[in-house]
Amino acid sequence: MKTNKILLIDGARQVGKTFIIRHVGKKMYDNFIEINMIEDRLQNQLFKNVKTVEDFYLQVSMLAGSQMKEKENTLIFIDEIQAYPHLLTLLKFLSQDDKFTYIASGSLLDVTLSNTSSIPMGSIRKIRMCPLDFEEFIRVLGLNDLTLSILENKFNHLETLDETMHDKMMDLFRKYLLVGGLPDVINTYLETKNIQAVREVQNEIYEYYKSDASKYDT
Repeated sequence: MKTNKILLIDGARQVGKTFIIRHVGKKMYDNFIEINMIEDRLQNQLFKNVKTVEDFYLQVSMLAGSQMKEKENTLIFIDEIQAYPHLLTLLKFLSQDDKFTYIASGSLLDVTLSNTSSIPMGSIRKIRMCPLDFEEFIRVLGLNDLTLSILENKFNHLETLDETMHDKMMDLFRKYLLVGGLPDVINTYLETKNIQAVREVQNEIYEYYKSDASKYDT
């Protein structure tokens, strides 16, 4: 179904929002324009005072004017949009203008939206992205579709697993409890098989979370 609603991807840090949007966007669109608003706020602040659609287009054109083609082949990705809360309101007018295709992402968007004077709910479709669940985790570790299909069938029919398979699944579940579902942590585990290295990445992300939380509540 065609729609001019703007997709808004919410989720915690390090769940893979930017990676998946960039991966899919570059495959589906000839012209992929990515703007990170945290980087902009720390550097040129081109979007700090953007209030209108025309202002927004002007700043985008300064960064990637040659890629601003038609709606069907141009995707503008507004990353870390929470850095400029006023841009959340602007999404309504970008949607109404319908000149390009847009997707936005950010962290703690529920908090940002609650402090936004005009929430563009009719103009956005908000989806929350989560870390990998257990099934996704074991797929990454190598379980194939056939094995998962057999496991699901046994579960649906309340049938027990044989001891070997049961032990295998319990071992994978213990690994999931240790590693978790954040992509960077999982990649570290796959590359090193070192729980100490995994813990270092987890602690680093934990510090990011604390820093984010402190911005909204002392």
